[in-house]
Amino acid sequence: MAKIRTPRFKLSRRLGVNIYGHPKAMNRATKESSRGGKQLSNYGIQLIEKQKLKSYYGVLEKQFSRYINRAMKSKEITGDALVKYLECRLDNIVYRIGFASSIRQARQMVNHGHITVNGKKVNIPSFEVKISDNIVLKEKYRKNEIFTESFLELKTFTLPYIEKDYENFAGKLIRMPEKNEIPIDVNEVLVIEFYSR
Repeated sequence: MAKIRTPRFKLSRRLGVNIYGHPKAMNRATKESSRGGKQLSNYGIQLIEKQKLKSYYGVLEKQFSRYINRAMKSKEITGDALVKYLECRLDNIVYRIGFASSIRQARQMVNHGHITVNGKKVNIPSFEVKISDNIVLKEKYRKNEIFTESFLELKTFTLPYIEKDYENFAGKLIRMPEKNEIPIDVNEVLVIEFYSR
């Protein structure tokens, strides 16, 4: 499976935002280490926004281009559609529910078959979660402290489009997310402009 191999903290510092949500990611960040701290052309600004969005969801260029093409054919505003498609990836929903502390960990959980969707094992991280799909951590993995502690400790972190069932180690997408509800710091309009040149 292809994956981003760039050091996480270094990438966060370069893009000027904490992509992975780790408390130490921006410790050594300076204006000089960030591309955002330099004078950039319109192309450079668009490129940074594209790299930020790809990094948030851990998607490589070829797959990201497919999401762009699909969003451009959507009847919705292109930028909104793009972010919604990325947000509804299974690995991301597993992360948002709280089974994993990062997208990378969530992807690994899906790849290793720890997650079921509507009672069936799904090991494809890019699987598109639909409204009311029931995402469950398999029973035999509920004894794993890493997974259970992450899930139970994140009770205070809630999103209006995600419903959690702490008793059954489950969660579901109850509706499509609105762009302003998604916890990412990116200008998706600039991303679309980058691909529309």
